[in-house]
Amino acid sequence: MKNRFFAFIGPMMLFVSFASAQKLKVCVVGLNHDHIYNILNAYKNGQVDIIGIAEPNHELWSKYGKQFSLPYDVFYDDMKAMLKGKKPDAVLGYNAVGNHVDIVEVCAPLHIPVMVEKPLAATLVQANRIQALAAQYHIKVLTNYETTWYASGKYIYDEIAADSIGVIRKMVVHDGHQGPKEIGCSKEFLAWLTDPVLNGAGALNDFGCYGADLMTWLMHGQKPIAVTAVTHQYRPNVYPKVDDDATILVEYPKAMGQIEASWNWPYSIKDLEVFGDHGYLHSLNGTDIDIRMRENRRSSVKAQPLPEPINDPLVYLEAVLHGKLAGTDDQASLKYNMIVMQILDAAKRSAKEGRKILL
Repeated sequence: MKNRFFAFIGPMMLFVSFASAQKLKVCVVGLNHDHIYNILNAYKNGQVDIIGIAEPNHELWSKYGKQFSLPYDVFYDDMKAMLKGKKPDAVLGYNAVGNHVDIVEVCAPLHIPVMVEKPLAATLVQANRIQALAAQYHIKVLTNYETTWYASGKYIYDEIAADSIGVIRKMVVHDGHQGPKEIGCSKEFLAWLTDPVLNGAGALNDFGCYGADLMTWLMHGQKPIAVTAVTHQYRPNVYPKVDDDATILVEYPKAMGQIEASWNWPYSIKDLEVFGDHGYLHSLNGTDIDIRMRENRRSSVKAQPLPEPINDPLVYLEAVLHGKLAGTDDQASLKYNMIVMQILDAAKRSAKEGRKILL
């Protein structure tokens, strides 16, 4: 009998079938990331088998254990104790971004693949260490972004590949919301999200990574030649340690990208604009795209649901682990996310030093 569940992807709801996918056995590191509901809902719906959770905060054991009917013996205080005697298909990171490298330090020598929530790391130094460990022990390290599973993004990618708007000249990405505190993020999430060490920055890292990842994907892994950034603290009384707004210019030899990452939007936003030589594509959300051509011809379309196995992070992960997808040149890949980390690192240096950073 087929395993089925309803998945929320941005504003749209998809009916997804997993008839061909073998249920993954995973271990989870961290419960202090509010994206944890994604994997716990997948567990509740029978999509994945969670065989271990490493989390030092026992209050979170109780909170999520009761809410999702998790057995008490699935919880551990630390990752090494959890992995002793266990052979998960992968370890999933739902902890502070600055602690992603710690997951890979433990999992790589055990040859266990890792998928973390975006971004890959808090700093480029950490990302370089992750890349070195992945290469040394030949493991996959993947990064999960909500926007990877937007059908609108794939529509734009395919239209560009079909040369419908000509060569890319400009990309603009708006990402963010009213602020993590303002939208009601948990205290555990806020504690590290607003910490410059554990998150690496504020809105710049939290939402700048989306634009950097999308642009790297659309540019087929081309490395930018320069990055310029400006950050602001519009609410230092709320976020005293980190930026809450960032504008990042990403310069390519024949194109320009602009990333608007903020905790100060009047509403939640994740959109993408791409300008070509003779056309324009604008994804408003996960499904809806506006189109405009040089002759002022305007239209709009709704993207078709993504096919398996590129429609869901766990289905994608299973496909990569079983060799159905390479996982080397896409939004989740380590290769592309190392470029993302170079963009974010350059943006932080640019904002601090007040100058363009050449890559």
